[in-house]
Amino acid sequence: MTVIPAPQTDVLRAQDPELAEVLLGELDRQSTTLQLIAAENFSSPAVLAALGSPLANKYAEGYPGTRYHGGCEFADVAERIAVDRAKALFGAEHANVQAHSGSSAVLAAYAALLRPGDTVLALGLPYGGHLTHGSPANFSGRWFDFVGYGVDGETGLVDYEQVRALARSHRPKAIVCGSIAYPRHLDYALFREIADEVGAYLIADAAHPMGLVAGGAAPNPVPYADIVCATTHKVLRGPRGGMILCGGDLAERVDRAVFPFTQGGAQMHTIAAKAVAFGEAATPAFTAYTHQVVVNARVLAHALAGQGLVITTGGTDTHLITADPAPLGVDGRTARGLLAAAGVNLDCCALPHGDVRGLRLGTAAVTTQGMREAEMDRIAALMGTALRTPARAAAVREEVRELTGGFPPYPR
Repeated sequence: MTVIPAPQTDVLRAQDPELAEVLLGELDRQSTTLQLIAAENFSSPAVLAALGSPLANKYAEGYPGTRYHGGCEFADVAERIAVDRAKALFGAEHANVQAHSGSSAVLAAYAALLRPGDTVLALGLPYGGHLTHGSPANFSGRWFDFVGYGVDGETGLVDYEQVRALARSHRPKAIVCGSIAYPRHLDYALFREIADEVGAYLIADAAHPMGLVAGGAAPNPVPYADIVCATTHKVLRGPRGGMILCGGDLAERVDRAVFPFTQGGAQMHTIAAKAVAFGEAATPAFTAYTHQVVVNARVLAHALAGQGLVITTGGTDTHLITADPAPLGVDGRTARGLLAAAGVNLDCCALPHGDVRGLRLGTAAVTTQGMREAEMDRIAALMGTALRTPARAAAVREEVRELTGGFPPYPR
């Protein structure tokens, strides 16, 4: 059985029973269905406690020692702890932990290095680039001149020769390496070489792999990139938020780009929760967790291929899998709906071969729950049944409920 800590539940039920039922309903949904959305995870009770702490009441514009509000002595300590832990965890000279989200972190990185109209080279959106990598609906596509690089049509891997050729041709002010739907490690050293050749800044958007980096299960972009942007949730298992890592030479520019240029008051309860997550990520248990995440992803990808799905790039190096369900007679959007009806939650994504929507899923959350290789095989079988025989959705959902019942995210 899973519960919200009793005192908070009792207070909320007494004061606002309508909203209490919503939160308890969401807890039940998370506990009885499979969470395979690659960007989601289960934060620890300690992280959740920090999020619900009195620091939520504190206004703290500015940085430790230079706040615009009084009474920030404990807020300053919390932020310094978060900064020091982030620097130590990733080997960075400077860390800014105030970014409200991954997108906020990218916005601040651009603000620190670029001016409107500058040319930026980034992975094209059809190949897994993020909205902040040049989408016309996003500030990035409106303010900067983005040029998109792609992937090899056969392997699905980043075409580094194309990256080099486009860099030489367009002479960008910055090159962005990172993706929301690329399951392989990036060659940060090669990106650095290309950036140096054309005199460009290198920005690593490592929102997805940064938790793996913390556990030594993925290469670290910090030694190669001028600025690294990341989220603190996903594999890192912290609160929803962002962070920026850079060298000491860019520290002041980055800090001023976050505050006062793009944000106001820091969310001190979230920063405290980030500090908790960074502390957890520095433990041997977290290292073991990240390596199990990758093992689980590889096993799940192989098992899904056995169910008839086509796995992009032939597998994965990370927590993330992208797959085409077309051989089972459904497109990505339809498949997502069929799986949701069966209690399996995941996303759609663009696939690199034409205007095709596939599936994007990850193993971070189910690994946090304690699931291992045997459960990955079972999950793949349940997904295959749900996609091939939609009429069995209710039966599959009951099997999912039975499976998740053995791995509660928040045991009593």
